Amino acid sequence: MASWQSRLTALFLRLAVKRPLDPYADPAVMRARVNRMAGRLNAKAPWIRTSPVSANGVPGEWIYGPSIDAVPDGATPQRSRKIVLYLHGGGYVVCSPATHRLMVARMCREAGFDALLIDYRLAPEHPFPAAVEDAEAAYRWLLASGYAASDIVVAGDSAGGGLTLSLLLTLREAGMPLPAGAALLSPWTDLALTGLTMLTKAKADPMLRLDSAALATRHYLQATSPTHPIASPLHACLDGLPPLLVQVGGEEILLDDSRRLVAKALDAGVDASLEIWPGMMHVFQAFPKMPESRHAITRLGRFLKMRADAADNSAPTSLAAPVSEAAE
Repeated sequence: MASWQSRLTALFLRLAVKRPLDPYADPAVMRARVNRMAGRLNAKAPWIRTSPVSANGVPGEWIYGPSIDAVPDGATPQRSRKIVLYLHGGGYVVCSPATHRLMVARMCREAGFDALLIDYRLAPEHPFPAAVEDAEAAYRWLLASGYAASDIVVAGDSAGGGLTLSLLLTLREAGMPLPAGAALLSPWTDLALTGLTMLTKAKADPMLRLDSAALATRHYLQATSPTHPIASPLHACLDGLPPLLVQVGGEEILLDDSRRLVAKALDAGVDASLEIWPGMMHVFQAFPKMPESRHAITRLGRFLKMRADAADNSAPTSLAAPVSEAAE
């Protein structure tokens, strides 16, 4: 059974996000509203240490891991040798590092890594492939800055989860070294919106709506086909990708995006694990007061550290069975 904290959060999301949502609102208005709400929910905790950065011209911020706590104020922190490149969600239209800073910092604290959280260009002003180009530019910048591919893990939620896969596919096609692994939180992998749970979970999902997903698709793709393999990774060949961990809520319309992705990845010989968290909403990891969120972040941190260590030591890499119902 879902915790009382998660049930209360779901009620809040249904009343404050899903019902009043106007998918046809001006994107700038939507961004301001999302940033205000995220600011109330994710006020910067005093333990989070950040600094601005430009990664090959892509703005973003460093989020420093727990070892930075001992650095005096005003001193320049020494970055960790291991790094998470994080790609935020928001339907390619809204959100920013400010909306995701707390969740990424919690992940870093669990893994013991730092993170590069980039502010990639958003649609409709910057349609596909602008976000993919920015993600690739940031990854190449990390390599040029001295990180080995084996030192890098990539993670993203929702559209950022799809963008993580888009990045991996782009790097593979370019013959670039791939990161040690990738963690995907409720990834949006099928912009053609063909998953059955788009309909069967429409009422149960307390946050997402099909009409808003359809409009976000139009904003982002514009003249591009919704089955373009880089824009919509479920329709791509997944051979050769690094190990993947996918976490998804059991009550969200994007559930089938995760199920089908992991099944296809396994068929392609990719080391892929799926955790379905019963009763959970979209990107439930972002709500720190929920015990399910804390447990999921712990598992994500363990996976990221395991993948980076395995790349160094050829250690065992499996975190869980390929498909599992996560404990509540």
